[in-house]
Amino acid sequence: MRKNIGAKAMLYPMPVLILGTYGEGGVANAMNAAWGGISEEREISVCVSDDHKTTENLLKTGAFTVSVADVENVVAADFVGIVSGNDVSDKIERCGWHAVKSEVVYAPIFEELPFALECRVKSYDKESCRLVGEIVNISVDDSILTNGKIDLTKFRPITYDPSGHTYVALGEVVGKAFSDGRKI
Repeated sequence: MRKNIGAKAMLYPMPVLILGTYGEGGVANAMNAAWGGISEEREISVCVSDDHKTTENLLKTGAFTVSVADVENVVAADFVGIVSGNDVSDKIERCGWHAVKSEVVYAPIFEELPFALECRVKSYDKESCRLVGEIVNISVDDSILTNGKIDLTKFRPITYDPSGHTYVALGEVVGKAFSDGRKI
C-alpha cells in the first residue's frame, strides 16, 4: 500500500553540493546547497537564494565551483551549510579546508573535496532562486580514480536524506547501466 505524503523538496539521491566562490579581496567562501543537479549536457542548476554571500560573490565574479561532499568531509560540509559567510568570514579555515584557485574560472577548488565542477554563471533568477552554471571543466583528484575513471568506492560521495535530516554514503554497485535492461 502506498501513502501520499504531500509535495515536498524530496528526491533521492540528493547530492550534497558545496558551492565555492571568491569574495572581496579574494577571500574563498563555501556553502552547502542541497537542491541542484545536471540540467543540460554541460549545465548545472542549483537553488540558491539571493541573501547568501555565495550568491553575491558569484554574481560579481561570474564564476563558481561545485564540489560534491564525501564521507571524509561530512562535518565540514554541514558546517558550511549552517554558518553564513555573511557572519563568519573564516569559514574555510574553520572547517580545515584549503582553497586553490581554479585554472579555468575565478573560483576556489577545495583540496579536501576530490571532485569539482568549474562553472561560469549562465543565469540567475532572483524570484525562483535558480542559478544556472555552464560547466567548463571538471577537476578530479587522482585519489578517486581507477584506470582514469571516477571510482565511487574511493570517492564515497554523500547524499542528503531530507526525510530523516541525515547524510548517507552512496554504496554498492547493483547493476550495469545501458546493459542490464537488455536482459528483458
